[in-house]
Amino acid sequence: MTLTPENLIGHLPAQKCTLGCPILDGLLGGGGIPCNSITEIVGESGCGKTQLCLQLLLSAQLPHSLGGLSASSLYLHSELPFPLRRLHHLSTTILNHNNNPLDNILVRPLHSADDLLSLLLRLDSLLLLSPSPLPIKLIVIDSIAVLFRSEFDNSPAELRRRSNLFFRIAGMLKMQARRFGLAVVVTNQVVDLVESEGVRVGDLGEMWSSGRRVGAALGMAWASCVNSRLFLSRSDEVVGREGDGELRVRTRRRIHVVFAPHLPEGSCEYQILREGVFGVRLCVLGT
Repeated sequence: MTLTPENLIGHLPAQKCTLGCPILDGLLGGGGIPCNSITEIVGESGCGKTQLCLQLLLSAQLPHSLGGLSASSLYLHSELPFPLRRLHHLSTTILNHNNNPLDNILVRPLHSADDLLSLLLRLDSLLLLSPSPLPIKLIVIDSIAVLFRSEFDNSPAELRRRSNLFFRIAGMLKMQARRFGLAVVVTNQVVDLVESEGVRVGDLGEMWSSGRRVGAALGMAWASCVNSRLFLSRSDEVVGREGDGELRVRTRRRIHVVFAPHLPEGSCEYQILREGVFGVRLCVLGT
């Protein structure tokens, strides 16, 4: 291949956005979530998917010297109302000021997969003429599963239509990520698997959370649409008894690299605190 300036740019390491924790950033190869690709965060309710997304929305506003993107973000949500109070609390820790964090975060609800596709068709103009003071460099979709699990049945025709929407949406996100240097993050839910179900996807042989064998929602077709997959798991362990005899239980959470072209297999325990989500210790394999 003939080397041109455009080709050389394509071979430069992707810029990354910090997660706001050096241990979590270390699990992701140093630096955090990469630009120019789609990173999926999979986990059951209560694992901290939205918490991590909020940290990214704030971290993206940090200057490059602090691991941020010096940028604004677009947050597309399909589930709960936007957690504004939690965002404001985190902003005092991450941004260390009392300004309105929404000055650099554009928030929009999503109602269906077709709604998302329609927005992506108009996204170029928003990225070129951002209404916020900083350019948009981060897009978060929370969550992708809700958009697809409610409006499609299991007939062959509907499954084909669903897969076609997967590929159109992912293709547009990847194209815009490369063109504008975006970090794209999507959250996904899990489904329970029986022992005979499931095909291994990535380095993690099986995914377990809350004592259940689980898999990412939306199946293999969607798995092929994302560049990297991170899995958040949780487990409860008895650590003693209270004075009245009631068991005292501690919840432990881990983030696992399921697959990523730039990362080895690894995992990291983390905690969800008032100040944010923070890694506890790191275990990277295959290095």
